[in-house]
Amino acid sequence: MKKVVTFLSIALIGILLASCNTKRPAIGLEDQIFVFADSTEYYNLEGTLLDVFAKIIYTPQPEKLFKLTRKNISSLGEFQDRKNIIIIAPLNSNSETSKFLKSILDSNVTKLVMEDSVHVINKYDLWAKNQLVMILTAPTLEKLKKDILYDHDNLVKYFQKISNQRLYQKLYARIYEKKKTEAKLLKKYGWIIYVQTDFLLAKDDSANNFVWLRRAPNTNVERWIFVKWINNASPIYLNKDSVYALRNRITKKYYRASDDTSYVEIADNYLTTTPVNFKGRYALMTQGLWRMTDQSMGGPFVNYTFYDEKSHRLYMLDGSIYAPKYRKKQIIQQVDVLLQSFLTKDELSKDRIEDLLDELN
Repeated sequence: MKKVVTFLSIALIGILLASCNTKRPAIGLEDQIFVFADSTEYYNLEGTLLDVFAKIIYTPQPEKLFKLTRKNISSLGEFQDRKNIIIIAPLNSNSETSKFLKSILDSNVTKLVMEDSVHVINKYDLWAKNQLVMILTAPTLEKLKKDILYDHDNLVKYFQKISNQRLYQKLYARIYEKKKTEAKLLKKYGWIIYVQTDFLLAKDDSANNFVWLRRAPNTNVERWIFVKWINNASPIYLNKDSVYALRNRITKKYYRASDDTSYVEIADNYLTTTPVNFKGRYALMTQGLWRMTDQSMGGPFVNYTFYDEKSHRLYMLDGSIYAPKYRKKQIIQQVDVLLQSFLTKDELSKDRIEDLLDELN
């Protein structure tokens, strides 16, 4: 397996010098990546980069995962405060970008690249806080293409992960936190999830181990989050068919039209389920589209299902949005980030538990 270098040994070149005390938060759009490459090399690499970083997702409208903007390496100083940066070139080239890489890479790193042991070099917070600068390189242009395609999932995840971290910092604010609701859930069920002030506790069904949080019901942008758990469960249910069946049973029971004639179900198209690490647990992450059975409404959803060994519970965390007049990619990402704030009581410090439970006094 190839190594991923997460440090960058550099020469004392002015453009790379930045004081830790003067770094400001990175700026720009979350889904924009600035690609610094020679124009000719970019022409040869563009199709590969678009396949990996700008692939189409459906919400159900087609939206690009990331937007790529090419710049010459000579303009790097103008854009070094952006959130997402890629510097890409093969090392056997005489392009300006290749010369730049050869001038900044430590000799040990260069050796690893030429030995085909490294093709990704990640540097976090290089010129700005919460920034990812990714160097993609290889001995030759053709080898670089192959490496990018081979490692496509990981390359995208690096940018998605730091984007989620930035978004969480933006969403999480104690002043906008409904701590009393969090405390109620902790005391009653032994888990918490970050609850923003504009989320309502729409359903608290203790008999069926189900909690539903809603934001802005009956508006043009709705967000729905539910937590469902099964006591004394078994990890045998961690397969996609069981996940689909359980989610459909839940939404049929709780996500119903006001006249009770239709309900939410999983749509057949654009449905994916992949294994992920959810806070140290094996989990299945499902992404897809939901629809009303009468076809009157629809939108994207994201779902995490995992088994918690300490409590012997199977948890299903699910977030959906309804935003017919808006682009939905960034909204569903916000819901995804909120789902990832979920913690069981065992994962909370004693001080955090006491602080929350004080809200009920």
